[in-house]
Amino acid sequence: MKITSLEPTRCLPVPDAGFGALRTARGNLPLESVDVSADISGLLAEVEVTQGFRNPYDVTLEATYVFPLPDRAAVTGFRMEADDRVIDGVLKERGQARADYDRALREGKRAAIAEEDRPDVFTITVGNLLPGERVTVRLTLSQPLPYEDGAATFRFPLVVAPRYIPGTPLDGPGAGDGTAPDTDAVPDASRITPPVLLPGFPDPVRLSLTATIDPAGLDLRELASSLHVVEEEGHTVKLRPGERLDRDFILRLSFEASTALQLDGRGAFSLTVLPPALESPRTPRDLVLLLDRSGSMGGWKMVAARRAAARIVDTLTEQDRFAVLTFDSVVEEAFEGLMTASDRNRYRAVEHLARVDARGGTELLEPLRRAISLLHDQDGRERVLVLVTDGQVGHEDQILEQTGGALSAMRVHTVGIDRAVNAGFLGRLAGLGAGRCELVESEDRLDAAMEQIHRRIGAPLVTDLSLKGLDVEPGTVTHLGSIFPGVPLRVHGRYRDGSSVTVRGLASGAPWEQQVAGTVVDNPAIRAVWARAHLRELEDRYAMGEHELEAEIVRVSLENGVLCRFTAYVAIDTRKVAEGEPEHRVIQPVEPPSGWEMPQNPPMMPFMAQAAVMAAPPRPMSIPDPGFAPGQSHGLMGTQETGASDATRRSRGVDWEAEAGPGGAPRSPGGGSAGGFGGSSAGGRMSPSPRFAPPAAPRPGGLGLESVRAQLVVELDRLRALLGAPDPLYLADLGSRLSALAAFLGGHPELAALGHELQTAEQPGVDAEALRAHAIEVLTALTSGSPSAPTGSPAPGTPRRPFWKRT
Repeated sequence: MKITSLEPTRCLPVPDAGFGALRTARGNLPLESVDVSADISGLLAEVEVTQGFRNPYDVTLEATYVFPLPDRAAVTGFRMEADDRVIDGVLKERGQARADYDRALREGKRAAIAEEDRPDVFTITVGNLLPGERVTVRLTLSQPLPYEDGAATFRFPLVVAPRYIPGTPLDGPGAGDGTAPDTDAVPDASRITPPVLLPGFPDPVRLSLTATIDPAGLDLRELASSLHVVEEEGHTVKLRPGERLDRDFILRLSFEASTALQLDGRGAFSLTVLPPALESPRTPRDLVLLLDRSGSMGGWKMVAARRAAARIVDTLTEQDRFAVLTFDSVVEEAFEGLMTASDRNRYRAVEHLARVDARGGTELLEPLRRAISLLHDQDGRERVLVLVTDGQVGHEDQILEQTGGALSAMRVHTVGIDRAVNAGFLGRLAGLGAGRCELVESEDRLDAAMEQIHRRIGAPLVTDLSLKGLDVEPGTVTHLGSIFPGVPLRVHGRYRDGSSVTVRGLASGAPWEQQVAGTVVDNPAIRAVWARAHLRELEDRYAMGEHELEAEIVRVSLENGVLCRFTAYVAIDTRKVAEGEPEHRVIQPVEPPSGWEMPQNPPMMPFMAQAAVMAAPPRPMSIPDPGFAPGQSHGLMGTQETGASDATRRSRGVDWEAEAGPGGAPRSPGGGSAGGFGGSSAGGRMSPSPRFAPPAAPRPGGLGLESVRAQLVVELDRLRALLGAPDPLYLADLGSRLSALAAFLGGHPELAALGHELQTAEQPGVDAEALRAHAIEVLTALTSGSPSAPTGSPAPGTPRRPFWKRT
């Protein structure tokens, strides 16, 4: 085994020099250290993340840190250590956990809370740190390693990159203490936009990262580290001291995987199926390529994105049709509509891409709608959408809600280009369209990544997958998708009985199956990984309009001890250490992502604040004395007032009673301050310039059945083409897709009722053939009738839900 460095000279940290580096008379910022310890066994990793905080002030402190974790990781434990005391966190419904945390602070107790704001963005808040005191918090998590083309990848993100925040700012206090105001499109924007330090900040957070590799019987041939310099000691890889928290840590492990079924003996299973040696006939494609040219794509990212897009265009043949759309705040087309992929048209597209530079904001909804329209009704052709972006947007749920139903009926591939990419969102988009998400962290990685994405753009080897032989619990099996060349099928679920499984599907139109014998292993990560994957699917359906799933999401989270958007870990010390709430509050600024370009005028504009309102004009900010006073929150280049007490928050208009948790417990609208970024400009809140305000997006309720008719035709054709008795699993999956389309329309009674009925297909005694016939009858009527009137539009004046229930 050897370890190879992938040209680390191309990824050196920014030199320690720059305008705006902060020092204080009382010390540095509260986060002192981050330690990541990973134990990798085969295709699973167990990770412990340790964060060390210190109060450098002479008053009690509340410290908030917004940080990333792998989007597929299952957070299964939380612990706080302070003053020789160890307090294990308890997983609770999020509103209740927040109420318990706030109550503990009012009582003068030390407490900590861990919350999920996005699949890959988390917040830890530690309150009532005494002057000079050190507190350690530990998170434990399990994560699967994606495996493709003979290599597994352990990717651990280390910084939350600034995200584009569209929409109109909301009145009243913010949900958090971040740099962007909450908006109607992103009602929790202030929680996911921590302030960003300028390069050269002295004495950065101490970073330690180690990964111990156990091949678990596999033939490990090589380790390759990307973006960081690492040192090898036996089977342990360590990050070189002095590295900064400004880019993802990536470790690739080359070995040959194998088809396997692992049973944990407690009702959870993990299935891996290698791609078969088959050749599928080439189906003509209609492909729409979306290239993000927004301001956050500047520098090497724009160069890599143009190359990636050009490579995708080069894979097309004369039998294909395609369109190329580049977007920021506006959408531009290389040519109008879908064009035949002739040599001349491919040249025109590449010529258009060569002129693209970074500018403006990431308005992703409109280009997605344009792509859906272009791929709307293309019978007999493979419909493919490829999105090339860094994914740095804050309104993920709005995008899923308004486009998810249509995207689920076509193949969607995403190419994420960044050293701190929004992998969670890009993975969710690709999952909707049964596609793949490829992450590119450097230009060196681009060629290998594009080789993989080229194969995915082609037809899959095996489609229409189902499982037989294992008595699975209905509704617990993760999305089966399709099998692509070089990409093993990974399935997780719950089972009641059985020791083997048969995987069935269609290869080149003919039946295909493979039987896999099971092996019982003592590995609790199998259940945790399943729970996290299952919760992701439920959360995506919630974002697309199925809000009745909230109770089910909370139940699955609490039963399996896995953190999700509706739950939180809270750790509360029983000892009283202060007289009341913290006197000073700080949100930890984060490093600027490596490779991002600096603004042209840093003295007048916080670095990357334009990611919140990317094209807004610079806004002057005062630079106060660096000695922090109680009641201030540390910002990028100055301080911002933050309210520390409930009384202060109420005075600013926060209605606690309107958002009460279980049992009438008060539910906070945010994880941190309700002040600091209030409604007035004096409070430091930045608002988008009116001339760059995005247009209001229409609600899904304004769409008619015509907008999804092509998808319904596809589903109807699949139903009619089924041979023999229909598979109950297939019918249940079809039901879930139809329910998603109904939600996309804002509510369609017939479609929603059919979806609900089909999802009962797996229940004992259900006549699958009768269900299939009824579905054909209903879909035939829907696809041949007149356009439906929109139904189910939300009533005006509906009160805003708590921020983690984004609608």
